[in-house]
Amino acid sequence: MNILHLKYAVEIARVGSLSQAAQNLILAQPNLSRSIKELESDIGIKIFERSVKGMKITPDGEEFIGYAKEILNHIDHVDKIYKMGAAKKQKFSISVPRACYISEAFAEFSKSLPDSNVEIFYKETNSQRAINNILNAGYKLGIIRYAQNYDKYFKAMLSEKDFVYEMIAEFSYCLIMSRNSPLAEKETITFDDLEDYIRIAHADPYVPSLSMAKVVREELPDNISRCIYIFERASQFDLLSKNLKTFMWVSPAPKEILERYNLVQRKCECNKKIYKDVLIYKKGYKLTELDKHFITELCQSKRRNII
Repeated sequence: MNILHLKYAVEIARVGSLSQAAQNLILAQPNLSRSIKELESDIGIKIFERSVKGMKITPDGEEFIGYAKEILNHIDHVDKIYKMGAAKKQKFSISVPRACYISEAFAEFSKSLPDSNVEIFYKETNSQRAINNILNAGYKLGIIRYAQNYDKYFKAMLSEKDFVYEMIAEFSYCLIMSRNSPLAEKETITFDDLEDYIRIAHADPYVPSLSMAKVVREELPDNISRCIYIFERASQFDLLSKNLKTFMWVSPAPKEILERYNLVQRKCECNKKIYKDVLIYKKGYKLTELDKHFITELCQSKRRNII
């Protein structure tokens, strides 16, 4: 059954005239007449009775025209959703490490979103899941974090999986703790100073080709015997602000965040390890205007917070 033939039949039924319908549809009348005969032959009923007074719809034809209108309405609805609506809807999706300077950039980015038809997905997770989200979950962008000594592992994997990658930031971890913590009173902090404190850490590090156990051993100083593992940043701020015996290694944090949770940020003279935050996306993907806007905010936040 031809959809155009349905449209032709509905128009003839509406105006009651073959010639008027042909004019409205910008068709030659013989072609319109032939199309209706093909439709009637296809469905096995007589839709119209032809007379000098025009086209009179038959009882079978009246039932058929009702169905035809429903079908055409559904087609029109689908057309509006997927051709008009989807084309106008802007989407942005990214998986990122749990970092305050990145969340600050995302908050600034959110202030200037379009007034309508926009979907945003922002997920804080580890590097492995950020990569998998692009490969298997429809995410377009990711930011992965790793220690500089794992650079070759990540670059080899990203190249193998056809990713474009670009370094966003390079930094050493700082310490954050409650403003009322005894640690906050020290001018310089060493690993030995941390021995009696509780470390707050995110629980899902990942490095390609290395076991999680090995990564954890390399990331944690041997003298820290107590550690609380968490998966989201809200818990870390509650713990740090309320438990004066806790501390956390983080990328440099915005001053506003520190003040909000009554925290301070300190450097550790023993910490020499360098970390990288790297933007990734699949080769062939064309950055959207939303993507470019977020990256601009990200670079500005990086300049404000990471020296």
